[in-house]
Amino acid sequence: MNSSPQRTKIECVDLFCGAGGLTRGLIDSGISVVAGIDTDPACAHPYAENHPGVAFHQRDVTTLRADELRRWYGPKSVRVLAGCAPCQPFSTYSNRYATVGTQRWRLLYQFGRLVDESSPDIVTMENVPTVVRHSIFHEFVKTLQNSGYHVWHSVVDCADYGLPQRRRRTVLLASRFGPVELRPSREVKRRTVDDVLRSLPPVRHGSASKDDPLHAAATLSPLNLARINASKPGGSWREWPAHLVAECHRRTTGSKYPSVYGRMKPDEPAPTLTTQFYGFGSGRFGHPRQARALSLREGAILQGFPVDYSFLPSGGRVHFKILGRLIGNAVPVDLGRAIGEAIVEHVQAHLGGTSGSSVRRARVKQKPKRVHA
Repeated sequence: MNSSPQRTKIECVDLFCGAGGLTRGLIDSGISVVAGIDTDPACAHPYAENHPGVAFHQRDVTTLRADELRRWYGPKSVRVLAGCAPCQPFSTYSNRYATVGTQRWRLLYQFGRLVDESSPDIVTMENVPTVVRHSIFHEFVKTLQNSGYHVWHSVVDCADYGLPQRRRRTVLLASRFGPVELRPSREVKRRTVDDVLRSLPPVRHGSASKDDPLHAAATLSPLNLARINASKPGGSWREWPAHLVAECHRRTTGSKYPSVYGRMKPDEPAPTLTTQFYGFGSGRFGHPRQARALSLREGAILQGFPVDYSFLPSGGRVHFKILGRLIGNAVPVDLGRAIGEAIVEHVQAHLGGTSGSSVRRARVKQKPKRVHA
């Protein structure tokens, strides 16, 4: 008689799935993702192309019903519901008074509604650190606790979990089985910009690699080209010749932003990427050695996406604004993997062995190859 424990399949529905960063990380950890939902049509290709067998639903979660949600899970699976709602309403870059009451603000309410109505076994979400300052977040936590969940949340730095980028995020885990949390990082050494970008071929500003259309850098004006050539990795516009300094930086208020028009340090993790990481004037997004800002592919790699992750169909037009939004708003893949590993360990501890759609993959150095964007 076989006395080994019955293997339990863990399945997840990824609300607000975006381009698939969280889904990729969860699959890497051994969790079977059965569906991704997002209203943005630009998410359809990257999500479906990179996750064959996972259904993508382009729809508004406010129209989603609990009975639909339940049908996507297998009958005997451990059901995980992930809801990484758009972070803009909670970001320090947003005017909170202008966003309160908007549709985006209410998305966390919708997530709470679906949790309450569908009763998943485990719930997870990721958002900006400042989400914890808002009453809607605490109402969400209270809803979970009142429904019988053990709830944990904390602010973590994704660089501690293998991401080559300093990126602080609020992570929440909740379970009906017992206490659950994201374990402290096991990483010994943080990965750096050089670790993940140095193998990519050089490209000039305003051009793209012939082997990868996504390895494309935005065009610099003659003035900004002179500025980046005058910049050192980790330096500041304060070191430039006076004629290159922007008028706004000559004012007292402008002196508070030394990282704008800065180059990254090659031997450190990247600074936090925004949706405009491809713009030299949008932050410290200058390449450490080449006279340009980050390419779209480099931004995706710094968000943990594999080097061959497809964001556009073959021959698709590269729109910096659209792709910058998809990449900059993504849940970092490394954080998604850490969340998935925590869930797998938690289920193993409470229910025994687990099975999923994918075995955990070791991180390997990948050489660039010709890929669709």
